[in-house]
Amino acid sequence: MTENDRVDRLLDQYGETYAHQAGIRLADRPQPLYQLLVLVKLLSTRISADVAVAGARALFKAGLTTPRAMAAADEHTLWHTLASAHYVRYAGPAIRQLADGAQLVLDRWGGDLRRMHTAAAGDRAALRASLTEFPGIGPTGADIYLREAQAVWPDVRPYLDARVTAAAKEVRLPSSPARLADLVEPDRLPELAAAVLRGSHDRSLKTA
Repeated sequence: MTENDRVDRLLDQYGETYAHQAGIRLADRPQPLYQLLVLVKLLSTRISADVAVAGARALFKAGLTTPRAMAAADEHTLWHTLASAHYVRYAGPAIRQLADGAQLVLDRWGGDLRRMHTAAAGDRAALRASLTEFPGIGPTGADIYLREAQAVWPDVRPYLDARVTAAAKEVRLPSSPARLADLVEPDRLPELAAAVLRGSHDRSLKTA
């Protein structure tokens, strides 16, 4: 199997991004960028990715797609919305973190995460640091955000962090970010990152 064949198989089987799963139409606009932040916060808890995605979808279906709406939501609404998606065990802390995170977006960035991106001025480390200031989002969550946001923030590309490059080695692809990025068109880098991480658990890809 050639590298190109391997990449095609990975993308076909495992290339769905978290944003796509959660129904986020990612674009360089305030609402989808905030929705991605909410999703990443839920993914940053020790809970299955499927439950985190379901929790995000439930919040968005309830109209909680902007920091203003999230900050205004009462705890009862947030609790029952997350519980409807089986996001129960960590719902209490998540509710507080979502509310505080929404207020931080409003207070620091005027409700628009594009301002955070602009303030970083192309410095990916600064952008990553800004993301870890949100409650419940650590370095791993910041990496998830930037892996997906590189679809609409070209200056972040290629964002293929250490977890991705280690997983690439597992599926017999280059572990160098630059070489790995050369295997797909730039706008497919988020899909490649997702595919490599998920595909690294597929034993058949380690031997084919």
